[in-house]
Amino acid sequence: MSYTVTLKKSGRQFQAEADESILAAALRQGVGLPYGCKNGACSSCKAEIVAGEVDQGPHAASALANDEKTRGFALLCCANARSDVEIDVREVNGVGDVPVKKLPCRVSELVRASDDAMIVRLQLPANERLQFLAGQYLEFILKDGKRRAYSIASSPHADGPLELHIRHLPGGVFTDHVFGAMKPRDILRFEGPLGTFFLREDTDKPVVLLCSGTGFAPIKAIVEHMIFKEIRRPVTLYWGGRRKRDLYLAEAAQRWAAEHAHIRFVPVLSEPDADDGWTGRTGFVHRAVIEDLPDLAGYEVYACGAPVMVESAQRDFTAHHGLPADAFFADAFTSAADLANPI
Repeated sequence: MSYTVTLKKSGRQFQAEADESILAAALRQGVGLPYGCKNGACSSCKAEIVAGEVDQGPHAASALANDEKTRGFALLCCANARSDVEIDVREVNGVGDVPVKKLPCRVSELVRASDDAMIVRLQLPANERLQFLAGQYLEFILKDGKRRAYSIASSPHADGPLELHIRHLPGGVFTDHVFGAMKPRDILRFEGPLGTFFLREDTDKPVVLLCSGTGFAPIKAIVEHMIFKEIRRPVTLYWGGRRKRDLYLAEAAQRWAAEHAHIRFVPVLSEPDADDGWTGRTGFVHRAVIEDLPDLAGYEVYACGAPVMVESAQRDFTAHHGLPADAFFADAFTSAADLANPI
């Protein structure tokens, strides 16, 4: 049995089967809706159910609060239609034009960027080239069918291997493998590109790029894309870590700022070591944005990293500092542990 899903803003309609999520139905039919993890651990696909009924499946408590459920919100990645429904959600243009592929790849290089960050470069088959939007991610398909998602750090125009930045989560099956047994020439398989985290190019608004840890990866891709396309919107990049070594490619960000007058780089440490000799900004990285830019009404914000950072930024920026809700774009990193703890 199928139901009709109507998008309130555009009036566009598509069909959703009773046994598939509304997001899956939209993606199957080329309808661009915002999403991130696709499994209820982030809030990127949150939408208001204006009319009709849905069955909301399991999800992480941080992704959809109880009061939001009471007000009629749902996560489209785990909500199945139970009648014809009308939803109020931001549509995403451009994603449907990029084909999603399943491809083999070969590990071409492993570079230890810090004690817990590895730069992994992947070589595609000679006759393949992955088309993607700067900021999107791919999912490794493991031998047991499980998946692990990582943002693409290289920019779409770049020749050569795809670049990923992988943080070690001790006890994590895949990251333990990356930091232990993985070696050049290993063969992996992935699906991509995925996600709706990419630069919107239909505006001249100044941009705040906000990241923590290896959330720098898609931000790197976005900055390099902007430089290549000569997009000169003012950009302020805030990168947060606990210690100085967590900002593992700070030299690249400093170089962008030195070479391009419209780019500013603000590194922020929350717990610098005594031997870091740190004289820069300290505290929570999203608070540094607020200190510098108390009025965000005219900005776009792109945030990537730990879910707590992304959630705090979205809440504070939109509730207290004037940022329009539709000008906040996010990709919250979720681990297997996050996915194992639904409501």
